[in-house]
Amino acid sequence: MLNEINNVRFADIQMLRYDLPGWENLSLKQKLYIYFLSKAALFGRDIIFDQTGKFNLLIRKCLEAVWQGYDFTGHDSEREALHEYLRRVWFSSGIYHHYGCEKFQPAFSAEWFEDALNKVEHLLPKGFSASKAYSTISRAMFDPNYLPMRVNKTDGEDLVKTSACNYYDHVSQTEVEQFYKQKQTGASEEPSWGLNSTLVKDQNGRIKERVWKVDGLYGEALEKISEWLSKALTYAENEQQKKVIRLLLHYYKDGDLKTFDDFSIEWLKEQQGDIDFINGFIEVYGDPLGLKGSWEGLVEYKDHEATKRTEMISRNAQWFEDHSPVDDRFKKPKVKGVSAKVICAAMLAGDEYPSTAIGINLPNADWIRARYGSKSVTISNITQSYNRAAQGNGFLEEFVIDKPTLATIRRWESVTDELHTDLHECLGHGSGQLLPGTDPNALKAYGSTIEEARADLFGLYYMADHKLIELGLLDSEHAYEAQYYTYLMNGLMTQLVRIRPGFKIEEAHMLNRSLIAHWAVEMNPDALQLIETGGKHYVKINDYKALRVVFGRQLAEIQRIKSEGDYEAARNLIEHFAVKVDPQLHQEILQRYARLNIAPYKGFINPKLTLVEKDGKTVDVKVDYSEGYDEQMLRYSRDYSTLPV
Repeated sequence: MLNEINNVRFADIQMLRYDLPGWENLSLKQKLYIYFLSKAALFGRDIIFDQTGKFNLLIRKCLEAVWQGYDFTGHDSEREALHEYLRRVWFSSGIYHHYGCEKFQPAFSAEWFEDALNKVEHLLPKGFSASKAYSTISRAMFDPNYLPMRVNKTDGEDLVKTSACNYYDHVSQTEVEQFYKQKQTGASEEPSWGLNSTLVKDQNGRIKERVWKVDGLYGEALEKISEWLSKALTYAENEQQKKVIRLLLHYYKDGDLKTFDDFSIEWLKEQQGDIDFINGFIEVYGDPLGLKGSWEGLVEYKDHEATKRTEMISRNAQWFEDHSPVDDRFKKPKVKGVSAKVICAAMLAGDEYPSTAIGINLPNADWIRARYGSKSVTISNITQSYNRAAQGNGFLEEFVIDKPTLATIRRWESVTDELHTDLHECLGHGSGQLLPGTDPNALKAYGSTIEEARADLFGLYYMADHKLIELGLLDSEHAYEAQYYTYLMNGLMTQLVRIRPGFKIEEAHMLNRSLIAHWAVEMNPDALQLIETGGKHYVKINDYKALRVVFGRQLAEIQRIKSEGDYEAARNLIEHFAVKVDPQLHQEILQRYARLNIAPYKGFINPKLTLVEKDGKTVDVKVDYSEGYDEQMLRYSRDYSTLPV
């Protein structure tokens, strides 16, 4: 039902909604806690725009000025083109595709846009005339060869200089690597060097960090975030939650990565409350070197019924670790602190908005995982929204090889998808250990892909284990076949709908799936094939049990690469199996997909939370699902803008 309200489609994107099931069962104090945490999350919006490219904030503000202030009479085509481009900029937090990382081009002309800026000069950001604004952003917007990729991972190139992400200024990849290598002490509790700073070279050639903190870079935003976190303190469910927030406030004030580690450890310890949050510089996928954390915000509350499933998995974490097919040297002798729950998202922000993950495992620091464990979440209301949108769209009928396989998928796809996500997040990311002395960043640009492959393979391997039936998580020894087929179909074929013709695979999760699938074909071509029949290609699985053996062998090697920091092995695997795209197969898949009229990417419109007052007191927090996409984005730009341009 929610998906039918103001259903918006543009470019390759469809906007969905998610509801907040059980909201009415939360206490007023819990609702207010969520409300203030949500405010803190939303005030990070300008940060993610600036991180994804140094021109993005000014571009967004200029586009919004034209959209709201220009007289489009007689300019219908320009209005339509500007509208789509602005919607894409909102969605991607800048001018680069949120997933593929390539720059998208406006369909309006540079000449028209320059004239339009002159017409709305009074609406432009303070300190910018129309001519100054245009000269600043025009090349980034209209020259396809200027900074064409937000994150470039092309082997052999300087990944820092050729990536448009705004984490480095006038430094080379070699200089970055040397700078952070010098910081390493070899201590067992090494901070995540570089996580919360921009690395710059000044006029004297000195390289230094501009730290993201209240009295530093992004200070205006972090001050507002801290203000709302402070308000949330009053409504925390327990003292540990208050301790977590106070440490986060301290971190935003001093910018010390040791404080961030302290915060992460205490955040892990908080297991009693129903409400939790992510707020800060977390994931490193947006940095080609995997060092810098992008701004991320999520406010959540527990789905108690569904959490029974993840609790069953986490209680058996040691069994899964002990029976893993990896070398004993790379296994954790004692799994600590693995916790997993199913949650409902209450607010998405930063790198989790409008496109969001369906599962998250944190913290990322390997030494904290080894010593204290990790938290994993699967986001049930987001998954449910995806499932509603996929009903009856014809996708499976087009790409699945035959009716018996389709019947298997229809019977078990939903449960195995959720279970694979649980295994990936709860156990996969939390499994294994680095050998003593291994640099956590040894895999460099390939680290994120190897880590995602490791977690996916853990889930795939155990998806076929009788242990899941024993635990009551699956009801058939054939259920795993649904996940195997759809996963390999995605890795070999259907994820190509997200790639433009002539482009290679760049994004870490897509590289991971491509790696696993193509490597599996080479390892056992009798078990897994990509065949052509009737002019169409299909995945054909001849031996599901043999594929489990393949996934076990892959997991063993991927874990070895991770544990030993074997950069060359990671490079060889990914460059050989994951990056390249068969142009003929790609064209076929695109044509078949186009006939289905499905948007390959989905994003979400947040519910609007509003305080309800009566006699001068707050008596409730109202949830409104009716706000439109444009309306929400313009409201966020108006109410949550913090950074100067």
